[in-house]
Amino acid sequence: MTNKIAANKVVALSYTLRDNDGEIIDQSADESPLFYLHGARNIVPGLEEQLEGVAQGESIKATVSPEKGYGPRIGEAQEVPRNLFPADAKLAAGMQVVAHDDQGRQIPFFITGISEETITVDPNHPLAGETLHFEVTVVSLRDASDEEIEHGHPHGAGGHHH
Repeated sequence: MTNKIAANKVVALSYTLRDNDGEIIDQSADESPLFYLHGARNIVPGLEEQLEGVAQGESIKATVSPEKGYGPRIGEAQEVPRNLFPADAKLAAGMQVVAHDDQGRQIPFFITGISEETITVDPNHPLAGETLHFEVTVVSLRDASDEEIEHGHPHGAGGHHH
């Protein structure tokens, strides 16, 4: 019987992610696969759906629409005064920051630019609106522990450590 990806499996993937022009956006290092818990929304939904039933050692190509990836673009980037951030905050373009509204709800956004006076923030993930093209190899596969299922992510080598 082959070991196939299904809910509550810890999966290690070797992957390359490209944009519509074939440019590499991201990829795993050969010695550092991406570990995730299948069914726990650790990766974009469109890729997780296409990995269902894939066996250890198999490779697939998966195209993921924005709706099943990082979502369509919503809103636009805007400049806000630098003094809205703590003076000692270590800020960098590409960083995700979370603000809170009047009701205490979290509002995530990404820093896209920094000047002395202003910070440019964007409510969109950098890959929002993009069609994603994955080339994936399933490096390893195992049953998740009860604790991993409860926490919603893998533990141990390659996973999250508490």
